[in-house]
Amino acid sequence: MDKLEKAWRWFGDNDAVTLDHLVQMGIEGVVTALHHLPTGVMWPKDAIIRRKHRIEDKGMRWTAVESVPVSEDIKTAGSRRDEHIENYRKTIQNLGECGIDTVCYNFMPVLDWCRTILDYPHVGGGIGLCFDYPTFVAFDVFILKRPGAENYYSAEDLAEAEKVFAAMTPEQAETLCYNIIVATQGFINGAVDSSASDYKEVFLYYISRYKDIDKEQYRANLKYFIDALIPVCEKYGVNLAIHPDDPPYPILGMPRIMGCYDDMEWLEKANPSFHNGITFCTGSLSGRPENDMVAMASRFADRIHFLHLRNTRYIGHTRSFYESGHLYGDLDMPAIVEVFMREQRRRIAVGRTDWRMPVRPDHGIRILNDLDADKYNIGYPLNGRLRGIAELDGLMVGIDRMLSRE
Repeated sequence: MDKLEKAWRWFGDNDAVTLDHLVQMGIEGVVTALHHLPTGVMWPKDAIIRRKHRIEDKGMRWTAVESVPVSEDIKTAGSRRDEHIENYRKTIQNLGECGIDTVCYNFMPVLDWCRTILDYPHVGGGIGLCFDYPTFVAFDVFILKRPGAENYYSAEDLAEAEKVFAAMTPEQAETLCYNIIVATQGFINGAVDSSASDYKEVFLYYISRYKDIDKEQYRANLKYFIDALIPVCEKYGVNLAIHPDDPPYPILGMPRIMGCYDDMEWLEKANPSFHNGITFCTGSLSGRPENDMVAMASRFADRIHFLHLRNTRYIGHTRSFYESGHLYGDLDMPAIVEVFMREQRRRIAVGRTDWRMPVRPDHGIRILNDLDADKYNIGYPLNGRLRGIAELDGLMVGIDRMLSRE
């Protein structure tokens, strides 16, 4: 039976979900990183080997690194860019020499993924994550008070945001700000952490570093980074897999350059090497309803090295959505998975070694005893993701049976 490799994001020793749990759940590939190392440093080979052996001792494999963080100096072409890139090159070499062949990374400025509601209610009692655009505008203009932010939005968006802000208590406004800047970022090597004496000021400083960087310059910075890494990737057999922007459009006045079909086409042309690839995250890319997910998956399937699958539903504003689980939502998940299972068969037929195509259930609805504990990282509950991988596994079994009869 041909199925995509069932994978799970594991945050290391601080993760409440253990490697033993993953074995019990039938996970085949572990997605992890050396989160204890600061951004910009080289990952030592001995540390990589220790992590790899721990995973293999449980009968699984380290299927993808998520992530080797990209420093703000690399993104903004700062004074330490070349130093950090050289450390990244050495890290890629060390990973490749240890037999780890997939590295997921993102090039989002300052802020990684963003959600405004962390307890969005679902039918049946579960809770999940939501990005409400008017609430985000209220955060930017009235809470963070980013200089010039009001010029970035339409009159209609500002009016709606003002209503949202007027209905907040000061405590709610502070919680929203903290959740966006710190709480959702800290466990993924975010730019700002809770140790900052004034995290808003630190955040605004990082944003200010982008004031003279437009889309084309930011693309040039990404190309500089990719071009420096690809020779090492080719030599040591490592595939880069850039993660889409989340949400997939510019926010906070900063450029975002990996959110649609045109961006992926630009990436392909910027460096045509097969090792210059993509993490296909349906939950991120679906933040733009105009993105045709099946068409994008089909067009770029040959350079998609890693899959994040989850579903979304759109609400209210065209840029507002909530995470609706994995199978059910506004995305045609069976059609998307079929694209990748056909690609897997094609890779096997032509002799490609990267045919496993690891897929992990991205985020999850908090259900059952997830609701009684705050021990899991935001967006990464145990039961909600377990439900997701079970649903995706069943879907893959059905599609495999269908394809085998063709």
